[in-house]
Amino acid sequence: MNQKQQSKPNNVPTLEEKIGQMLLVGFRGTAFSEHSTIYHDIVNHHIGSVILFDFDVQSGKPGRNITSPTQLKKLTDDLHAISKTPLFISIDQEGGVVNRLKPELDFPPSLSHQELGEHGDAKFTYYQASRIAETLRQLGINLNFAPCVDINVNPDNPIIAGKERSFSSDPQKVAIHAEAYLRAHHDRGIIGCPKHFPGHGSSKDDTHLGMADVTDTWTEDELIPYRHLISARLCEMIMTTHIINRNLDPGKPATLSNRILNGMLRNQLGYDGVIISDDLEMGAISKHFGLKDAVESAILAGVDILTFGKNIASEPADTSHVISIIKDMLDNGLIDVKRIDESYERVMRLKGRL
Repeated sequence: MNQKQQSKPNNVPTLEEKIGQMLLVGFRGTAFSEHSTIYHDIVNHHIGSVILFDFDVQSGKPGRNITSPTQLKKLTDDLHAISKTPLFISIDQEGGVVNRLKPELDFPPSLSHQELGEHGDAKFTYYQASRIAETLRQLGINLNFAPCVDINVNPDNPIIAGKERSFSSDPQKVAIHAEAYLRAHHDRGIIGCPKHFPGHGSSKDDTHLGMADVTDTWTEDELIPYRHLISARLCEMIMTTHIINRNLDPGKPATLSNRILNGMLRNQLGYDGVIISDDLEMGAISKHFGLKDAVESAILAGVDILTFGKNIASEPADTSHVISIIKDMLDNGLIDVKRIDESYERVMRLKGRL
């Protein structure tokens, strides 16, 4: 496509452009045209980030955005071309079970976090992560929602241990392997994103399906990887989780909690990078909070990028509706423009590395 828009030097961004950078959306299709929703979202709503999936949950069919390396590279080239600002094109490519780029579609094989942890060599983890990062670089994908730094506290956890997503039950080992994984991505120009803050490894339930309460199982040891990575200056983006921990916040899940995100992550741990939410259409949020409440609470809690994968919900959130909710927050005095500027500046600072 040749519709790329050039921004003028020293061009002052509009409010709409700033809000657009606070949204990450998914879409259906292995290609798009000027009539596609994703084209409209990027060109007219200035959406700053998109996410790619290999499987369409609602239709129950593969091939949502990804069918082959050649197809995927054409799709990402076209997405980058229509964006006025650098576009985050993201994916969940942890390796092993959580793998959007599958070998049967001619993508390179990869190992799970559990397999890397069991191997026990940080240099080996760096090598395997560098293969993932190089694949993403060649495909035009610049943001990987990995590594997963959840501690393998509960071996019966269906979504962490059950998917081989934890490096270890030892938080120090998780920190060491996560550092190697992130360095490999950073060295190849790919943004890595540790998740799921402040820890999903001790839960009994899957937040994709509903609320997961870790009040009686979570410990501060689950913060050790985050402290390590922040101290090493390797955390550029962190993803929240929707777990409930009533000892940390009696009323709200982590993604919507000012106490957990601003209080713990920003103030206690000293993190000043981008905070991105896990998918706000997951059951832990959508079954307990309306869209308006979720958007408002997430922004008040300190989330910089709101994620709407548009792959789980039968009626995905409309982008223009989300934008109107944020504008209403400004009009009603719930936030001021400074709050929007804070997130915009964090996002654009990180995009400067692209």
